[in-house]
Amino acid sequence: MSNPPLRLGVLVSGRGSNLEAIIHAGPSVQMNATVAVVISDRAQSQALEHARRSQIPAIHLNPKTHASREDYDTEVVRLLREHRADLVVLAGYMRLITSRLIEPYRNRIINIHPSLLPSFPGLHAHRQALEWGVRISGCTVHFVNEAMDQGPIIIQAAVPVLDGDTEEMLEARVLEQEHRILPQAIQFLAEDRLEISGRRVVLRSPKPTAGMKVVSPMIELGFNQ
Repeated sequence: MSNPPLRLGVLVSGRGSNLEAIIHAGPSVQMNATVAVVISDRAQSQALEHARRSQIPAIHLNPKTHASREDYDTEVVRLLREHRADLVVLAGYMRLITSRLIEPYRNRIINIHPSLLPSFPGLHAHRQALEWGVRISGCTVHFVNEAMDQGPIIIQAAVPVLDGDTEEMLEARVLEQEHRILPQAIQFLAEDRLEISGRRVVLRSPKPTAGMKVVSPMIELGFNQ
């Protein structure tokens, strides 16, 4: 008997392309999850419109109406509980979250970050990658803890950095992989296959082909020669 779908509370700030990837996850993932609520700190977030078009509860929660980050996160938790969210997904959420949100959802909050962590945490990850002259960048889905972009890593995708890349070009290439690995990470959790052991995330794999934790489009693009 399969588990009931995982109920997701998705926190967003911007255009919501990763939210769309979750909502429209392809058959290759077969994601056993449903978006229960979308919450944004920005009223004009395109992600809220994506949610409404898909008939998903979409809530703008204004930070200016709360005295502190802690008060704000307390209200976020109330909304998540009201919509019975099992897992919190930060999908382009630009606010630092506090222990008021982390503690009630300990090991049940994940984030997608546009670099191969621990390299280039924080803002402007693509700019950092280009300034350092790295040949490989990518994206990471990780559990969220109190340290910014330092939680245990679930899955990563590697992306080549090409001569002549701009931030926008690298961002587009990385974003394509974000849309692949975020639904996959959610499915790992829906199948209850992840175990945190210190800084490592162990993936229990019932099938040899189902244990992938690194996605490498470099091979697909012919960079294995």
